[in-house]
Amino acid sequence: MAPDCPICGDFGWVTVEVPVGHPAFGKFIPCRCKQREEDATRSARLRHYSNMGPLARLTFEATRPQGRSPHSEAQQLFHKAYQQAMAFAQEPRGWLVLRGPSGSGKTHLAAAIANRAIEMGHPAFFVFVPDLLDHLRSTFTPTSEVSYDQLFERVRSAPLLILDDLGGHSGTPWAQEKLYQIMNHRYAVPLPTVFTLGLPLEEMEERWRTRLEDPEIATMCSLGTIGPTGALGQVGSLEPGLLQRMTFKSFDVRGNRASYQQRQSLEAALKMALNFAKTPEGWLVLLGPTGCGKTHLSVAIANERLKGGQEVLYFQVADLLDYLRVTFNPNSPVTYDQLFERVRTTPLLILEDFGSHHATPWAREKLHQIIVHRYDARLPTLFTTSEAEPDEEKRKDPLWSRLLDTTVVSLVPIDAPDYRHQGRSRPAGSS
Repeated sequence: MAPDCPICGDFGWVTVEVPVGHPAFGKFIPCRCKQREEDATRSARLRHYSNMGPLARLTFEATRPQGRSPHSEAQQLFHKAYQQAMAFAQEPRGWLVLRGPSGSGKTHLAAAIANRAIEMGHPAFFVFVPDLLDHLRSTFTPTSEVSYDQLFERVRSAPLLILDDLGGHSGTPWAQEKLYQIMNHRYAVPLPTVFTLGLPLEEMEERWRTRLEDPEIATMCSLGTIGPTGALGQVGSLEPGLLQRMTFKSFDVRGNRASYQQRQSLEAALKMALNFAKTPEGWLVLLGPTGCGKTHLSVAIANERLKGGQEVLYFQVADLLDYLRVTFNPNSPVTYDQLFERVRTTPLLILEDFGSHHATPWAREKLHQIIVHRYDARLPTLFTTSEAEPDEEKRKDPLWSRLLDTTVVSLVPIDAPDYRHQGRSRPAGSS
């Protein structure tokens, strides 16, 4: 039977033709076939070390540079993150922090970095943080095949470490301390590390946050806005049914037997709302009678921003004040400071029925603090109100004066009949 390798006859070693006296004269060197086997063995060994398992299929070549989201904003964020991940994989230095909501592609890019390192012959260790903590705990059992010190050192000193879902673990003091020891060591050395985060930095321990945000070592890469977790994440959210019903597509600019001028009012309001949803800048105030379409447009704006992975908080003003009051209850799952700070700084805040709340001194003070901060910081905010255009007396009010500042605010009056009125028919003159 003919040998598989015609060079060495399957012996695995060859001699080279060199002059007498050459350092390689008379010495055997590995044949090319043996070198290929060693490369394959080395690659298999690296993949076993990497802990990738089924994630070995997630490579840059198998990744769409724009991601899988149909929304342009999410595509732009993913493309930028894809480029940063590619650059890091080519030359791992410092830390790369991939932030984003569930399903945004963080783990995919982190796995692609590990797989590229292995392709280049470099060791990389990938681990899901909750699994890592379970593995560390299991080393204390008598049947464990590896000691705690061995596993901990392997993770702490890995040439390239990828920690997936940092923060997605049980927050026991022991777990927090182990992760901090790993992070602090890799920060001090420093060692190339990739983190994926699925919760806001604000919810992390300060000692973690200061390292993750240190521009001297860390590059922060966002794949979308992360909403708060737990009970706090439910406050200010919109009902799925409301989001399904109230879209720009379902907004009827014909109104309810509206006149020509009233239809023009609705068309202008729709145009302003579409522009604001695309690029929220400054403040938008939708002003008009009950049922004229203000809420429909505000929900449609929230819809578009949420589809793009952006955080939106939506409140009836009276409900927001109730939420703030409830936080003073000792049994509240959310503290007053947590909720207040989230409302004050959220990327887009929508306040429905402004002016209809009970204006107690406490209520006015809380709203004043929120509105003044967002006004000074020029944070995108949308108000709807059923009140008529303010008179001179109202213009002197500290809250209303900010809502009427044309350097920040676009005031959009809507003059249209109540959509919910019974006996709706097609507008006069329409076909």
